[in-house]
Amino acid sequence: MIHSIETNDKPLKVSKVKKIQKNIKENKWLYLLAIPGLLYFLLFKYGPMFGLVIAFQDYVPHLGIAESKWVGIENFKDFFINPDFFRLMRNTLMLAFLNIAIVFPAPIILALLLNEIRNALYKRFVQTLVYIPHFLSWTIVVSIFYILFTVDGGAIVTLVNQITGQEIDFLTNPNWFRPMIILQNIWKETGWGTIIFLAALANVDQEQYEAAIMDGAGRFARLWHVTLPAIRSTIILMLIMRVGSILNTGFDQIYLMTNALNRSVADVFDTYVYMLGITQGAYSYSTAVGLFKSVVGVILVFSTNKLAKYFGQSGLY
Repeated sequence: MIHSIETNDKPLKVSKVKKIQKNIKENKWLYLLAIPGLLYFLLFKYGPMFGLVIAFQDYVPHLGIAESKWVGIENFKDFFINPDFFRLMRNTLMLAFLNIAIVFPAPIILALLLNEIRNALYKRFVQTLVYIPHFLSWTIVVSIFYILFTVDGGAIVTLVNQITGQEIDFLTNPNWFRPMIILQNIWKETGWGTIIFLAALANVDQEQYEAAIMDGAGRFARLWHVTLPAIRSTIILMLIMRVGSILNTGFDQIYLMTNALNRSVADVFDTYVYMLGITQGAYSYSTAVGLFKSVVGVILVFSTNKLAKYFGQSGLY
């Protein structure tokens, strides 16, 4: 009898396997929807990682990975002592800094402005208008800028010439390369970047606004003391992700904007890898450069995340 009572009082322990099976059964359609995305990452993200091994080889295509000579870290040494290393690092970091300092705050500012629009129909119209550039390829975007900024009758060049009396070649002058890249990034991605921040703004407790109004806070005071603190965690999260991709300046855009006259400031790691790996067949060397970028990115993500937590903010994990 006592044994029976102890058995009935004993908490039922369900194995982890059964819990997983139950969870899968209850959410089977969600897991089915996740399969295409999972396959994409397995095939195109994790699968190619096997090829990273050639960064430590003198890879010869007809020999393959199995028979190519192992050289250890020689490719990395060659890259670090290459005179191009510091030029590439400088160009990449300059663009990365400008993107973080200028491009990153742009969606936040636009989201705050859109959040102040009270007419729902007008707000949706503006949102649609600013989202459209994101769906244009970089080929189209750069082509539009070439038409506007070409010295052969470009609308912007003509306007600047009429105002200043000077004809500025925005497309070939090295001094104008970075401003052009930043301008393109702002025009193309600012609208799309507002989606996450608008979602965060939608979750701000309206009672806080009402309390601030009762305390006599103006619109700017409400923005500074209520809105921004409420979306601070989202801003930090997006900043951590942006810092992690600091060496990824974007191949398509940079490659299309590069020419013989601005190459000294236009060459970055992405275009350098393409030039060596695709056009010159230096597969091992270019893979080493790409691996260097990835490792630096991972280190920056972990470091920024830890720094955010050190100051009491939320991080990625």
